[in-house]
Amino acid sequence: MDRELALEVVRVTEAAAIASAQWLGRGQKIAADDAATTAMRTMFDSVGCKGTVVIGEGEKDEAPMLYIGEEVGSGSGPEVDIAVDPLEGTNIVANGRANAMAVIAVADRGTLLHAPDMYMEKIAVGPKAAGLVRLDDPIEKTIDIVAKMNNKRVRDLTVIIQDRKRHMDIVERVRAKGARVKLFGDGDVGASIATALPQTGIDLFVGKGGAPEGVISAAALKALGGDMQARLVPHNDEEAERCKEMGLDDPSQTLALHDLVKGDDAIFAATGVSSGELVEGVRFLGGDFTETDSIVMRAKTRTVRYIKAHHHLDHKPHLVVEEE
Repeated sequence: MDRELALEVVRVTEAAAIASAQWLGRGQKIAADDAATTAMRTMFDSVGCKGTVVIGEGEKDEAPMLYIGEEVGSGSGPEVDIAVDPLEGTNIVANGRANAMAVIAVADRGTLLHAPDMYMEKIAVGPKAAGLVRLDDPIEKTIDIVAKMNNKRVRDLTVIIQDRKRHMDIVERVRAKGARVKLFGDGDVGASIATALPQTGIDLFVGKGGAPEGVISAAALKALGGDMQARLVPHNDEEAERCKEMGLDDPSQTLALHDLVKGDDAIFAATGVSSGELVEGVRFLGGDFTETDSIVMRAKTRTVRYIKAHHHLDHKPHLVVEEE
């Protein structure tokens, strides 16, 4: 991959974010997701790559665009795997809440895990604790390790966990240990990446969430020098067979960061739809002008760029609000 590709994919996330932000707080998550997906797919035509979607909006018969296996890009340039979530946080946008983003991960062909759409256990940390945490370690042991490596007292350590009933036991154990808990609603890509960015104040991410989001997060953590371990959680024989079809003979195996993103290079880009841990949301400045806030990073060079852009919308997206 070349460095210009990193800047090109930001234009793709910007387009998706602007389109979906039109629907912020309108209670229509499907319309918001459709807007993001259409804008992202359209903008991909101008990106200089031969891309194949390995994580997207579903199988070909389930999604009209950005489906798994779809070829995207201009057709010239590096051959790459593409993982997309045009709108990470459809419920967030529908309800006008924080932390919705448009995200993309790009890596050399054949290096992204083709994660099926199922649950995945995950643990993520920043660079100082990289290589030292284990998915199967008791959370109490992990907290001690992360606190020591981050030069923090346990009482000053922050663990971010998705606010779900399945996580209540671990929430109670973290609190009993004396660490702080930060709960979040939807969208665990931003939450896991936050562990590798000191300004967020987040030290450790644990929990069970979507497998595709895990792979996208892994690309960012690779670029930031962080670490992740994961394990797929198939709920039935059909899901277990799906894992095998995607190359995982043992669905219960622990996946290290290099299993999720092979090779030494990956690009991650995100543009905020609503403001959150990583980036600010889209701001409508009046007239035809909008402002976006994005982050893009590349694993090979460990470069992280924050990009604030003003956009003049020559043709406003057509917004149709369904009335009761």
